[in-house]
Amino acid sequence: MSNETVSFTEMKNGTREDYELLERLEKPYLALTADRILAELERHGESTLEGYRITRLEHGLQSATRALRDGADTDWVVGALLHDIGDGLAPQNHDRFSAEVMRPFVRWEVSWVVEHHGIFQMLYYGHHYGWDRNARDRFKDHPCFNVCADFCERWDQASFDPEYASEPLDRFEPLVREVFGRKAYDVAVVREGEVTGLPPLA
Repeated sequence: MSNETVSFTEMKNGTREDYELLERLEKPYLALTADRILAELERHGESTLEGYRITRLEHGLQSATRALRDGADTDWVVGALLHDIGDGLAPQNHDRFSAEVMRPFVRWEVSWVVEHHGIFQMLYYGHHYGWDRNARDRFKDHPCFNVCADFCERWDQASFDPEYASEPLDRFEPLVREVFGRKAYDVAVVREGEVTGLPPLA
């Protein structure tokens, strides 16, 4: 931790020098984003998902392994790995929380799918609670509708199998580091409005 500090106690009183100092001191912290993501994933492996037969980490690993084996690119594999990363702090809106974690660093379609996968997943269980299992239909005209439906069908809802042979977390670590090492909100990465979809099934 640096001994250097700003001069202000209220942000509105900060000087250019103060904010240049903060920008410089923040760079090492930003560079450790991937480490914090990986540590959070490891915490997801410490306990079984309530009522399920696998841990939160194993669910992410299964989803990412399925994406990898389907020939998905780095953004989709990391999106599958991290789609539930928000469960620990935001269980009631984990999908949106998870999307915000990755939004600055992945394609727009990936963060959109992660943000909305919760409502799309209701197709499989909503009716058991008396909910509208087709609530996702409010997005039927969105260009990512079919992509999100495919993501849930192929990689998310199918990944609760204790017998599935997932790749270990260290297989995905280089991909996580690649993604979170990118320049945040790079238009060449985010590609707002562009939809490429999931890789076709073999």
